[in-house]
This record gives sequence, C-alpha cells and structure tokens, in this order.
Amino acid sequence: MSTEKLERKRLWEPSESLQKGYNLKEFMNWVREQRGQHFETYDEIWKWSVTDIEGFWSALWHFYHVQSHTPYTDVLVEEKMPGAKWFTGATLNYTEHVFRNARSDQPAIIYESELKTRGEVSWSSLEKQTAAIAHYLKSIGVQKGDRVVAYASNIPETVAAFLACASIGAIWSSCSPEFGMMSVIDRFKQIEPKVLFAVDGYRYGGKDFSRLTEVQKIQEELPTLEKTVIIPYLKQSPDLSMLEDAVNWEEIHTMDVQSTLSFEPVPFDHPLWILYSSGTTGKPKAIVQSQGGILLEHLKLAGLQIDLKREDRFFWYTTTGWMMWNVVVSGLLTGSTILLFDGNPGYPNNETLWKFAEETKMTVFGTSASFLTACMKAGVKPKEQFDLSHLKAIGSTGSPLPPSGFEWVYEEVKEDVWLFSTSGGTDLCTAFVGGAPYLPVHAGELQARALGAAVYAYNDQGESLIDDIGELVITKPMPSMPIYFWNDPSNERYTDSYFDTYPGIWRHGDFIKITQQGSCIIYGRSDATINRGGIRMGTSEIYNALESISQIQDSLVVDIPISEDQSYMPIFVVLKDGEALQDYIVSQIKKVIRESCSPRHVPNEVIQVDDLPRTLNGKKLEVPIKKMLMGTPVEKAVNMGSLANPESLNFFVKFYKEMNQS
Repeated sequence: MSTEKLERKRLWEPSESLQKGYNLKEFMNWVREQRGQHFETYDEIWKWSVTDIEGFWSALWHFYHVQSHTPYTDVLVEEKMPGAKWFTGATLNYTEHVFRNARSDQPAIIYESELKTRGEVSWSSLEKQTAAIAHYLKSIGVQKGDRVVAYASNIPETVAAFLACASIGAIWSSCSPEFGMMSVIDRFKQIEPKVLFAVDGYRYGGKDFSRLTEVQKIQEELPTLEKTVIIPYLKQSPDLSMLEDAVNWEEIHTMDVQSTLSFEPVPFDHPLWILYSSGTTGKPKAIVQSQGGILLEHLKLAGLQIDLKREDRFFWYTTTGWMMWNVVVSGLLTGSTILLFDGNPGYPNNETLWKFAEETKMTVFGTSASFLTACMKAGVKPKEQFDLSHLKAIGSTGSPLPPSGFEWVYEEVKEDVWLFSTSGGTDLCTAFVGGAPYLPVHAGELQARALGAAVYAYNDQGESLIDDIGELVITKPMPSMPIYFWNDPSNERYTDSYFDTYPGIWRHGDFIKITQQGSCIIYGRSDATINRGGIRMGTSEIYNALESISQIQDSLVVDIPISEDQSYMPIFVVLKDGEALQDYIVSQIKKVIRESCSPRHVPNEVIQVDDLPRTLNGKKLEVPIKKMLMGTPVEKAVNMGSLANPESLNFFVKFYKEMNQS
C-alpha cells in the first residue's frame, strides 16, 4: 500500500449543519421519498449512480423539473459507447432553463475587466439583450442547426450572444481573442459558420491588443460567413471599414424587437455548442455536445457537485476558449449570479482576484492550480488583506494542485472554506472527478468521483486498479459525452480518440490513482496534449505554426512537469542542410508560436537535434520521449522494434542525464 495515501493530511470536513443544507442532501431525500432508495453516504449514492444509470439520470431530470415540450419515451435506448441515445422523444431548450430563474433581487452577471470598471447586468437586461440578438439572428436568416461563432472576451455581451444562439436552436462555438489567427481558423473553418461575433480588441497585463486585422483575415478564410458583429471593447467606436458585411453590436440593440424572448424546442440530442480538442494528432477535433446532455450534466455539476444555490455568486477565472467558460455560464441554470473577469489575473499583482472576490461578495472562487501556487510563492495572504467572509468554496482545476497548495489555502485564505480540486475535460465539458459535499478535504487529493461518472484506473490489460496509477477510463455512458465530431460521419475520429485502447470504454488520456477511500489523485496527461495556464494546445498546432520557418525541417515538442506549479517545454528541431541553430531562428520560433498559437505556449528552450525518433509508419514519439524525460527507462518507454531510427534515441537519453545534473 502506498505510504503517500497515509501521509495525506486532513484539512477540512463539513459540519453537520453544512451537510443538512447541501443540495445533495435534498436530492438524497427526494430519491428516498420518490424512488425508495436510501443512501447514507456519498459513496453509496455514487455507486447507485453508476450502477443504475437510467434511474440516476431520470431522477435528476425530475428533481430539477426539466421543462420538456414533449415527454421522453426512453431514458437510455442502449447502454453503449459511443452511440448512447438519451431521453429520446424529449424536446427542450437550454436557454429556457436559464431564464426560468429570472429575478429582480439579484443581478444575473457581475463583471469586471482591465478595460472596464465593475458593473452589473440584471436578469431583465440580460433577457432583453438575448431577445434582441435572437431577433437579429433570425432576421438575417440564421436557422436551427446553423453555426454562430465568437472571437470574443469573457464579457456579458458574449454570454448574451450564446444564450440567443441556443434559444433559436443554432449551434455556438467560441475562441478567446488571445488565440492566434491560425488556431482560430483551424477551428472555425471546419464548422462553416454563418455569423461571427468578435471584439475589436482586448487588454491583457496593461497592454492593448487590436484584433480587427485578425478578424479581417478570419473573414477571408471563412467563405460561409454572412455577417460579422463587432463588439466595441477596446474602442468605443471601432472603424469597421476594413471588414465585409460587418455591423456594430450597438446597431442590433437599436432595432425593434419583440418584448419577450421565445425558445425553440429541440430534441434532447440537438447540438448546443462545439468545443475543440487540443489538436495533438491533426487539426483540433470539433466536439459536438447536445442541448439536453449539457443541461442535465451542468444541473448536476453546478447543483450537486459545486452546491450552487440562488443566493450564490459563482466565479471561475477563464477565457471563452476554455470549457470552464461554458461551465460558468451554466451557473445561471441554478439561479446564481455569475461573475466574469477579463484580463490578467496576476496584473498588476496576484491580489487582483482576491480584491474582486471581496468586492463582489463572491461565494465560490474557481481558479487554476497555477494561480494558487503563484499566490503561495509570492507570499500573498488574502485572509489578512481582504474580507472573504462570504466565500464558502474554492475550486481548482487546469492541472493537479499540489499538497502545499491545499495547505496554503487553509493557512492563508480561509480556515473554514471548502477547497475542491477538480479534473475533467473539454470532451465532456464537466468535471468527472472532484468536489463532493459530505466528504473531508485531504491535501493533494480530489475528494471523489462525480455522480454518474463511472471513473476507474485501468492498467494496460484493462484491469481496474486501486491505490496504483493507471489510465483514467469511464466505463458507462454520460449524457454530455460528444454526440459526434463535426465532419466525422463514420465516427472514425471519435472512436479512435477515446475507444482505441479499451473497446467500448472511454480512455480519457490522464493518469489517475483511486484510493481505497474513493478519493483520487491526478498525475497529468498520459498523452501529448500540452496544457499551459488552462489553455490546451495540441502539438500539431505548434508544428503547423513552425512550417512557416524555412530553416526547420522537423520538430518535436513535449511539456515536462518539473515542480509543483511549473513545467519545462522544450522544442527539439532538425534544421535543413545542416544549418546551425542561431538566435534569430530561435526568435522566429518564439514569435510565430506566440502569434499563431498562444503566448503561453512559447517554449522554454529550443534545442537542435540531428534526427527525431519515429515509428516505422512515420509517427513522432511524443509520449515516449515525454516519459523518458520524466525518468522512465528507455526500454520501458519505447518499443524499440517499432522504430525506424532507434539510434535517434541516444540524444534524448543523454539529454535527460544532463538535464538532471544541472
């Protein structure tokens, strides 16, 4: 048995009064009264939720009074992956479930950015904005199933545009304006959008970045685009003369619109939005998730796992290019006020978000593990500097939060706060391991597997492991799993992405340990995806960017964790014609990655090599090289018989030794 498990320190546990007030307690009481199922512990209800999955998900449906315009005939037609069909016959609308919570005593949104001082959007104002945008979209011919995309910031206008899109049954997709132009085009071009919402620019770290030139180039690459709506953000009246078929956001809101917002009923599995994989093995995969699947999953996530109530003020630091933005918006499904912050969380210092928490009376503070550890190392002491009396919970995601980060929260933020570290994915747009009311918090551990998420650790033989590290798998279908990938009619890419290792079982691509107590520890990606600062980027996106540099013949990138909150990301390059690596080439590499991918993916170091290891069918050895540079012996990391050039590994063996001597 691992001594690591025994040494983990208990930092907090909920009082009896807290337990009685949890939404989960109310749900358990409902299940007992309505279904005759009695559960005393979280583990008991979790086991039921992954054993009787039809019973669990139908219970959620009725507990949350899902408004369906037509009844469902079957909860689940067949328990299989991929291809599960949920709540057949039901028709509903995501946005309708948001605005049934409209109220006058609390704002829907509180927002702040580096550009704008803090403000509020009332429920009635949000509804009017949403109605105006929906009316505009319909007036220009946007219909159910059409794609509407956004190159926009984390601001109320983007939320309203999304809700309008969903209200008419159109399909939403968004990217953050800090994404490089080609990363945006690689995503949006696949889905052939009809309308683009875009900010004219943004401010980050005190610097302004115009985006109108990028918008113009994006327009040129999207032949299906009929209209572009520019949201004035950097400037009050941006010059749109360089853009085709562009209108100012303000024009939409001066049109005559109907007084009430209408909702288009759509089937449960009708697409709600398209998210994107990181693009490790080609262009980013366009992941399509359904209105009903996301509605039900996010009611569960926000209501039962995060315990959001109508009086809560829910925040997660995110951009519109990360799934956590979608989760934040879904906070509206519970009637909570959602809090938006746009800008650099560390500007002008690491106290910015804690000040925002105090001034907004934030109750749930969601952030990244790297932000918490950065605050810890900077010596920030929020409890001494700010009034955090309203704060009841802190959520952490993006990467594993180390035990020291857990302890810092309880020592320097708040002693009686519920700290829940979570892990999930864009692929399901949820956390399937993380926060669980009723359970204690131990340093370095995620409390439990989420309800309805049949998560296990598997070895290479497909055997379930306890207290040992294995591949994170999901053995039962969940409603928010992708209904399909865009432009993947045979489901080949979908199947290859998740079901190529264990047929019929979802392999997520993370390493996980599940303890005997049911808590979990995440050990990072088991594939080549690079996650920096919460922005996932595939290696192929970086390779595509480097193609513009004529001197580069080949390249390989890996991201190696080196400490609690840092990683080392080198790029190994083979240059043409025996050319030597020079400073101007390194500068070019960093510049093109910053502009085409993201500033967070600029490499720590560029290293020249003579050759890169490849398999016999020409595939780069990204994951094996990552394992080698993390200390796995070469004979265990690499199948030598599959290599076309095994001698190329010698450099990396030597490099690892030198890296650990320095």
